[in-house]
Amino acid sequence: MDILWFLPSMGDTRFLGTQVSRRNTTQAYLEGVARAVDSLGFTGALLPTGAGCEDSWMVAASLIPVTKRMKFLIAIRPGSLSVTLAARMAVTFDRLSGGRLLLNIITGGDPVELAGDGTFLTHDQRYEVTDEFLTVWRGLFSGQPVSYEGKHIHIEGGQLVMPPVQTPYPPLYFGGSSPKAIQVAGEHVDLYLSLAEPPQMMKQKFDQVREVAARAGRTVRFGVRAHIFVREKAEDAWAAAEQVLSLADADAIAASQAKLARFDSVGQSRMVGLHNGSRDSLEVSPNLWAGIGLINKGVGTALVGDPDALAERIQEYRDIGADTFIFSSYPHLEEAYRVAELLFPRIPGWAESLGAANAVFNQDALPSAWQ
Repeated sequence: MDILWFLPSMGDTRFLGTQVSRRNTTQAYLEGVARAVDSLGFTGALLPTGAGCEDSWMVAASLIPVTKRMKFLIAIRPGSLSVTLAARMAVTFDRLSGGRLLLNIITGGDPVELAGDGTFLTHDQRYEVTDEFLTVWRGLFSGQPVSYEGKHIHIEGGQLVMPPVQTPYPPLYFGGSSPKAIQVAGEHVDLYLSLAEPPQMMKQKFDQVREVAARAGRTVRFGVRAHIFVREKAEDAWAAAEQVLSLADADAIAASQAKLARFDSVGQSRMVGLHNGSRDSLEVSPNLWAGIGLINKGVGTALVGDPDALAERIQEYRDIGADTFIFSSYPHLEEAYRVAELLFPRIPGWAESLGAANAVFNQDALPSAWQ
């Protein structure tokens, strides 16, 4: 099992929907979060992409020298970047980081933002591009020259001169809930990533991906993307979750929901459907809270509770096939420590797998003065 954290390259905060407590992006802050991820036992961290973020490739590259073991999950948007250029970028990063690159294939769900980047394709056309992109990608990493003429992509004699550290290429993560996305996932990617929904809703998607992959003679891993609020007592965890929204007034929520209404992402619409813009009945399944989606785009759900309850919820996702979890919380620096200290020891096999990185949480390993 892998557990990743999140690098807040768009800035950080204690309160959503307001500028109160805003932490602007600085190199020092990002290094602080990255060092926490690196030392606490997380597998790595996801870096966001979009107009409101620092560039994920530049941020990740700047953090290679200050980290030793964490992996960087960096986004590629097939409709915005040449496949051969993206492949060369990936090879370089993988080599310079010593094999610490993971790739998140993003089709994009906001037509307004995509237009700002010069992409004017429909939802289904973007998945057509992604399918062609990944077809060429896999050919390039075979080490042979690739010529390809598709509906959207045309290259002649594309080739990679240097190989990556990871073979055949850095693992490909990918999410999407539409039929087109399910098809791409089953045919191309290594890990299908879903925004956290009630487990039985997610199982349906996982099973659909499995079916497509089986027809293609492939297997696919599965992952869950969620926010998380963990405290020693359940009531404190719920109070922490509610506090994050405590300064978000009705106008801020309405503005956020109006923006989300323009998205053509099926996954985003499923997130909105869990709360429908209302603060009522936000616990959509045990310990799964849809409050974040009132303000945020993307992942709108959070696991909320005490360590034992959240370990049970994680096991439920593992039971339907998930072996990777990408968590985040507000603010990300402090909450990384909470998750590592409170939750990691409750996950069977996880604490034992951390080795030296987990020694700080082993009381027997501490000098007596610190126990």
